[in-house]
Amino acid sequence: MGTTRLEAFSDGVLAIIITIMVLELKVPHGAELPALRPLLPVVLSYVLSFVYIGIYWNNHHHMLHVTQRVNGKVLWANLHLLFWLSLVPFVTGWMGENDFAAAPTALYGVVLLMAAVAYWVLERAIVAQEGRESLLARALGRDVKGKLSLVIYAAAIPLAFVHPELSNALYAAVALMWLIPDTRIERTLQAEHARAAASTQAGD
Repeated sequence: MGTTRLEAFSDGVLAIIITIMVLELKVPHGAELPALRPLLPVVLSYVLSFVYIGIYWNNHHHMLHVTQRVNGKVLWANLHLLFWLSLVPFVTGWMGENDFAAAPTALYGVVLLMAAVAYWVLERAIVAQEGRESLLARALGRDVKGKLSLVIYAAAIPLAFVHPELSNALYAAVALMWLIPDTRIERTLQAEHARAAASTQAGD
């Protein structure tokens, strides 16, 4: 099976997730700027979650770009990822409405952690389908940044019950770490094209 329907379905779900999150931004009753102040935690949590969904959409697109075909395991792994991402609007709203309190902040981290694990599972399912010499397998390499993200999430979750502010700082740090475009797949594609061109020239 090709990847077209999988990517289209995933894009649609991610778009709905963003739409649900923005609907949580309630219009204040007052017409003065101070009326916006109570909304600040909600807006900040929305911005953080929007960035995370954007990161997943970007990396998911790149991953499927080098995927030739999918099987049932890949489809279920992708649904597993979308399940955890679909919970982002709920934990975003709960955290924002409660001024980044301990329990909502910890649950936010749990969802981020499980989404990261689900993305890792999806990567491995695709590599198992495509082979260890596939473009994706070569692009992933040791995946240091992905493993580091899991460690930071795992540390931030219990920390939320001691210092929620530090937990949110760690969540933001991971987002900033991934906000810089991940060029591993693009570099691998460029190297593959260069090898193909060199092979063609040698054949001529």
